[in-house]
Amino acid sequence: MSVIVDTSVWSLALRRKTLDDEANVINNFRDLITDGRVFLLGAIRQEILSGIRHTEQFTRLRDYLRAFPDLELTIADYELAAEFFNTCRSNGVQGSNTDFLICATAVNRGYSIFTTDKDFQNFQVHIPIVLL
Repeated sequence: MSVIVDTSVWSLALRRKTLDDEANVINNFRDLITDGRVFLLGAIRQEILSGIRHTEQFTRLRDYLRAFPDLELTIADYELAAEFFNTCRSNGVQGSNTDFLICATAVNRGYSIFTTDKDFQNFQVHIPIVLL
């Protein structure tokens, strides 16, 4: 199954130092990359690249990320993201527009989501997402 990898996992993997309990996440991420199962959304790409202070570091990371395809989003993705937002909000669960766009894109394509962000576990109670 293809996977949309959330910013939280990318950030972990791109850090210079990781904690022992994060090693499993990074190893799983590497396996997904090796299997060619990783996809990005433009919004995730933007989050990963935002805030990098040094031009050389930005360019190096930008060029590295170009190996991973962005999914083309459709009207249906945005509409479902809004539905998911509304469903979760009506049940007292808050999330960002980007998070719900990730959820909608994954559901519309039958993909799973790889994240360390606990918010997605709260979403999963109310919307039909699959988490790794």
